[in-house]
Amino acid sequence: MADPAARYPGVFRSLRLGPVEVRNRIFVPAHTTNYGEDNLPSARHLAYHQARARGGAGLIIFEAIRVHRSSLGRRQGVNGYEPAAIPVFAQIARAVQAEGARLFGQVIHLGRHIDGNFTRTPAWSASPVAWSGTASPPHPMSEAEIAEVVQAHALVARNLVEAGLDGVEITLGHGHLLQQFLSPAVNQRDDRYGGSEANRMRMALETLAAVRAAVGGSVAMGIRISADEFLAGGLGLADMQRITATLCAAVPLDFVNVSHSAYHGSATISTQMADMAFARDQFHHLPRGIAAALAPLAKPPPVFAVCRYRSIAEAEDMLAGGDIAMVGMARAHIADPAIVRKAAEGREAETRPCVACNQGCAGFLAQSLPITCLSNPAAGREAEWPEDRLAVSQRKRILVIGGGPAGMEAATVAAQRGHEVTLWERTNELGGALRWNAWMTKRQDLLLLRTAQIAALARAGVTVLLNTEATAEAIAGSDADTVVLATGATAEATTLAQGAALTMEAALAQGAALGAHVAVEDRLGSWAIAGFIEHLADAGHQVTVLAPSGSPGWQVNIYSSFAWRQRLREAKVRILPSHAVEGWDGTTLTVTDLSTGMLTTLPGVTALVAPGHARPNDALARGWSAPRNVAFHQIGDCLAARSALEAVFEGHALGRSV
Repeated sequence: MADPAARYPGVFRSLRLGPVEVRNRIFVPAHTTNYGEDNLPSARHLAYHQARARGGAGLIIFEAIRVHRSSLGRRQGVNGYEPAAIPVFAQIARAVQAEGARLFGQVIHLGRHIDGNFTRTPAWSASPVAWSGTASPPHPMSEAEIAEVVQAHALVARNLVEAGLDGVEITLGHGHLLQQFLSPAVNQRDDRYGGSEANRMRMALETLAAVRAAVGGSVAMGIRISADEFLAGGLGLADMQRITATLCAAVPLDFVNVSHSAYHGSATISTQMADMAFARDQFHHLPRGIAAALAPLAKPPPVFAVCRYRSIAEAEDMLAGGDIAMVGMARAHIADPAIVRKAAEGREAETRPCVACNQGCAGFLAQSLPITCLSNPAAGREAEWPEDRLAVSQRKRILVIGGGPAGMEAATVAAQRGHEVTLWERTNELGGALRWNAWMTKRQDLLLLRTAQIAALARAGVTVLLNTEATAEAIAGSDADTVVLATGATAEATTLAQGAALTMEAALAQGAALGAHVAVEDRLGSWAIAGFIEHLADAGHQVTVLAPSGSPGWQVNIYSSFAWRQRLREAKVRILPSHAVEGWDGTTLTVTDLSTGMLTTLPGVTALVAPGHARPNDALARGWSAPRNVAFHQIGDCLAARSALEAVFEGHALGRSV
């Protein structure tokens, strides 16, 4: 096997951060998991981070450790000020360090972003400026409260040192409290903490000085910043180059972790965890810009880069310039905890890909649910679903019917455990509904999942038979012990009183034949229809969207939806909230205003797309009785039509259980 340092010379070399040496240049950035229990770290955190340390990461930064009760937000949020947190952090630190990685803790006050319903307290910030149009204005902090929070940062840092963590990261980014004081878009104070840039920096400088005094030189200490807020009236790269250089000159720092965005009710929040619609390298100039600003310092701290690094090869490219010291891969590590180890062993092809879908990670985060992953259903379940799966004690003959994401996942996992698995697919190719993403430019990263699943089937030794129709007679003759039905669902269009509408699939197949003006009725609110609407606009169609629910794409979470809406606005997509299709005669669309009941017409509509909920392909399940000695299961859309997230999860769960 080739030396990993020869293939990835930038990645597989150590780095010193203050008193701490890190084994390689890949780190897992702090990212909210919602695994906390009663505002303390949990056993679930331990298993999650231990898996990524075992998988080869050089450094792991534990998520958003709150410094004050006014920053808790919800029960899953982890605090570091309670003495009870110290022994739990110590257990996690020992587990990570035993695998050869380092553990830092991100120390944070979230400021105005906190929903105070849990603690029955108002949010705190520099000024009473709400973060979104639906949020309440925060409490403008007094100087005494500022001093209290400054010392709270120092207390939590001391607690983390006592717990045995290797370093601390103070958060000045993502629009949280210290960035709220820095930003002229939020800070409207007229005292010594507001107004001039020097005044707006005061709380950050006091906090960094207090933390450095608290931890001394015993651990690494650095900051996380947003190099660009992407916010009107906010901080841009030039501002943050100047501010970061001033901070580093004033307080000794061992690293600067460069991110971007502000947690704000606008498109900036969608850049924070940029989904597949963004260019892969769209934000690479930001850490390089910060590194250039710090280079003239007598001792410039190492600069970290984050956001949408999907492979070790991409990280290597970023490190090759020499100005970036480490690359952070959060979602890539959610998708595959062993991404670094697999690269070191020359097994990159076995890596479960992050497709930047933002469904299991950001999507569950937005719902205050424990995060998971489309590619890796075991994310967050490492204790109950370990990487080393138990081999079966009794080998079975398993027949999986349907080669979509659910069927492929079930077949692969069952075969990896030692079963003899055959997969039947009635068409001439695998992938199921994932295949339609090939038609849409901004959704093609989902095809990475299909490619990975097909390769995994081959590695696991699954026998795949294409163009094979499943009938009761064929199944009976297969001699299978277990039959898994993963036959998906059939797309259907909404039934109209007048005329007929297309499904998304039928519309994609027509392409340019749809004509100049396409109307879309969104009754699903799904990621699929959101991507389809944008695809139509990108293809040059005039697009009108009817949203009977009041808002299109409502299942798309805020970490993607704000940017999606901005792109639709730039493409001149017309959205009619609370409107529904009444009828269509081929050129004129009749719509109902659901708020008034009035009918209006839209002339010149060349195509109408109105997908309804897909119909499960469960006829085989309903019409066939499994023999007494044959186990029978249904998974994915043939059980209930949903998304690939549920399909892969159910396939994985079944593969582990049969």
